[in-house]
Amino acid sequence: MVRSLPGGRRPDATAEVAPAPNLGGAPRPVRASGRHLPCPRPVPRGPVSAFVLEHLVTPPHDLPAWPTPDDDPVDGDDTHLALYLLYELSYRGVEGVDERWEWHPGLLTLRAELEERFTLVLQELVGELPEVDDIAAFLRTLCTDDASARDGASASVSRRCEHDATLEQVREQAIHRTAWQLKEADPHSWAIPRLGGRPKAALVAIQADEYGDGVDEDVHAELYALTLEQLGLDASPNVYLDLLPGVTLATVNLVSMFGLHRRWLGAVVGHLAVFEMSSVTTMARYATALRRLGFGPWACLFYDTHVVADATHQTIAAHELAGGLVEQDPRRLDDVVFGALALCRLEGRFTELVLDAWDRGESSLLGSFTATDPAPGITDVHVPADDPRRPSV
Repeated sequence: MVRSLPGGRRPDATAEVAPAPNLGGAPRPVRASGRHLPCPRPVPRGPVSAFVLEHLVTPPHDLPAWPTPDDDPVDGDDTHLALYLLYELSYRGVEGVDERWEWHPGLLTLRAELEERFTLVLQELVGELPEVDDIAAFLRTLCTDDASARDGASASVSRRCEHDATLEQVREQAIHRTAWQLKEADPHSWAIPRLGGRPKAALVAIQADEYGDGVDEDVHAELYALTLEQLGLDASPNVYLDLLPGVTLATVNLVSMFGLHRRWLGAVVGHLAVFEMSSVTTMARYATALRRLGFGPWACLFYDTHVVADATHQTIAAHELAGGLVEQDPRRLDDVVFGALALCRLEGRFTELVLDAWDRGESSLLGSFTATDPAPGITDVHVPADDPRRPSV
């Protein structure tokens, strides 16, 4: 469903809105079970993640002194696996872990230390914040292409996939995004009770679409699970966690940190705004990539849905959400800017890791994966790459 702006206002008449996805009357594939299970316990990657895993499998208790992390605070494997697990306690939990650990004071202290290291280096990456007079205009300057493009360069993972990535690389990209897309929208929703008036209405309008307007199979996370299955991959949450490098986990930890902390309200708004404003181009490229490789409309539905919905969401996010928050509380301006820039910097790191590995002919994951071949989503129906929503036999 594509909505009017809050208050009955219509989106910018000059904005291009894609037609609704055409599924050609094909029946929806049967969904596999196991989508809503707790996070499986991963293999530790260093002293901090080993400490967390060692203690989480026992009943809550006073924690001894924990080891000092010694990897990169921005994308280190040990730091970000530990932080990811601590955040998972506030989502669906971790397999075999007592739920009382979520609010254990000692564990919260450890999490705060990891967050502080992460934040300090993020601030260095972002650098001095620019002077911003018009937040919506500033956000548009960050989204002229897509947020995953390398700083100062035209390369992006979505563009590579669109033009010449192999099926193995497209699957790899999809695996990277499982940690985020299978919980898509959830960390942003933590901002809803902290907002009021115009920005609150804007966020609810966006999130309602993300959650399928009350239809379970239209929830965007469910659509992503469908895409994974059509690619011949496992759609169970966090099943690929051991394969995801620190920088991939960092992109998810960033929004979990922003969402969980009220002090980062402006940052989570800036983060969401950039996501929505850069989504149309990025998602259209991934849809084109799948069609280039012979996949049918069900495999592409997740991406096509975003092309349609985010054509409206980008305007709501820029003007009603971010603009509305800054108008209500100008003190939040710098945090909105920081959240947007932090996302761009981390996505730049992610892009560099993936494309550098692919340029070397290597995988950007930490290990190998298995997939069903031929992929279930490959179809005999011809779909022109330049018009992805009009299949012809």
